Amino acid sequence: MRIIFAGTPEFARVALAQLHASGFSIALVLTQPDRPAGRGLKLQPSAVKQFALAHDMPVVQPRSLRLDGKFADDAQAAQTAIAAAQADAMVVAAYGLILPQWVLDAPRLGAFNIHGSLLPRWRGAAPIHRAVQAGDAQTGITIMQMDAGLDTGDMLLTDTLPISDTDTTGSLHDALAAMGGRLMVQALQLAQQGALQPVKQPDTGISYAHKIEKAEAALDWSLDAATLARQVRAFNPFPGAFTTLHGETIKIWRCEIDSCLSNESLGGGAVLSINDRGIAVACGSGALRHTLYVTELQRAGGKRLSAADFVRGFDLQPGMVFGS
Repeated sequence: MRIIFAGTPEFARVALAQLHASGFSIALVLTQPDRPAGRGLKLQPSAVKQFALAHDMPVVQPRSLRLDGKFADDAQAAQTAIAAAQADAMVVAAYGLILPQWVLDAPRLGAFNIHGSLLPRWRGAAPIHRAVQAGDAQTGITIMQMDAGLDTGDMLLTDTLPISDTDTTGSLHDALAAMGGRLMVQALQLAQQGALQPVKQPDTGISYAHKIEKAEAALDWSLDAATLARQVRAFNPFPGAFTTLHGETIKIWRCEIDSCLSNESLGGGAVLSINDRGIAVACGSGALRHTLYVTELQRAGGKRLSAADFVRGFDLQPGMVFGS
């Protein structure tokens, strides 16, 4: 079976690696153009491109696939490469470009997408972040037959994954990437046999996982402890939940909820104590103010540190207020 693969980040690279290991012929790889990264802002190839080149796969990096758009020349070159690939199917995983209908129609069996949620919940760009942020009990992978809508196509295969109280977007990302690659291999094997059974998405339970904005990661200490803890987990590793102290930005990477109530007279963000467990911070408003123990922090330009190591180099005292 000849495959066109379209993807860009590590999530997609895992799937490409599994398809390659399973013996599928990767006739063409589409990935985003190289982007500046690192301190020197040098152009860096995507994780998918690095894997593809290391395994002698042809790579095309169009800036757009719209034949009538600003980068029509890129799209026309991609169209030529896609036609020449004579693919049976296209596999799409976190590609980052909108696929026009002509792309979806090019392979004999159409395009299959690896989506990091249990559709129709969390259609859109950031399904893993939003599932953690919302406090969902589970997430999973949906293999979907792509259509022109936003994650609206028929479901082909699904698998579920529980979300624990300690899971972060990072930990779920890695587990779902492996699950997605495995399910896509299974889906393509079934497609070869003509045994796929598409199921339309239900009209109920639809939600949208909008793209993450860095400003969302600012911690509002007037919120309850559970909401703040989910926010910290959802934005780990990107973009990183943050707060301020005397004008300095500090990222909060890990925390724990304490069942004890804090002093009602202290506002949200007040440092209550510093002990072996971490930095106890008041949060919420009104009578029900639970304590959040911050256990891993990072100053701008510094390293991630445990709370114990952080306070050795930062004069943090009870009574100081995060968010100030």
